[in-house]
Amino acid sequence: MKTDQLIAQLAQGAGPAPRESLTRLVPGMLAGLLVAAAVTVGLVGPLPAHEFATPLPWIKLGPAFLLLALAWAWVQRSARPASRVLPVRRRVLGCWALLIVLGLLSLTRLPEGARMKALMGATWYVCPCMLTMLSVPGLLLMLRAARGLPAGNARQTGAALGFLAGCISAIGYSLACPEASPAFVALWYSGGLVSTTVLGALLGPRWLRW
Repeated sequence: MKTDQLIAQLAQGAGPAPRESLTRLVPGMLAGLLVAAAVTVGLVGPLPAHEFATPLPWIKLGPAFLLLALAWAWVQRSARPASRVLPVRRRVLGCWALLIVLGLLSLTRLPEGARMKALMGATWYVCPCMLTMLSVPGLLLMLRAARGLPAGNARQTGAALGFLAGCISAIGYSLACPEASPAFVALWYSGGLVSTTVLGALLGPRWLRW
C-alpha cells in the first residue's frame, strides 16, 4: 500500500483534532496569586486601603494586568501544535518594551537630582528577587497542569508559562510594594519578569515532555 493511500484510509471519518482545554491552568494561576499576595502582605504588610483611590498601586497593577492578558494569549498559542506563535509573541514583547520606554521616559519630567531616586527607589535590590521567588509556586503548579498538552515547543511553552507566572506574582507583590515610580516599575519589575521567563524556559523541556 502506498503511503498516500494509507494516509487517506486513516483520515476517513476522522473529525477535527480535539482542542485541549487550558482551563486546567486556572487553579494554578489562582493558587499562585493567593500565595504571592499572602507572602507579600505577610512579610511587608498591605498598602493602606485609601491608597487604592490614588495612582500609587495602579502604576504597578495596570501594566501587570495588561501583560497578564498578553501572556495568557501567548500560552494559548504555544500550547497548541501548528499555531502561529510569532505574532502573539511579538505583541507581548512590543507591549512590554513600550511600557519600559514609557516608564523610563517619566524620568525626564523630574528634576535631575530626583531621577536616580525615582529609578532605584528604596527596594530595588528586593523587587526582582521577590517577583521571582513568588512566581515559583504558581509556575510549578501550571507546569504540572500543562503536562499532556500538545505543545510543539516545550521550551517556548515553558517560557510563556514563566512569563505568565511572573505577571501573576507582580500583581500579588503590588498589593504591598511601596514604590510609586513608573521608572522603578519599568526597570525592576521587568527584571523579575525576565527571571521568571528564563526559569520557565529552563523547566519547560523537563516538565512538558510528551
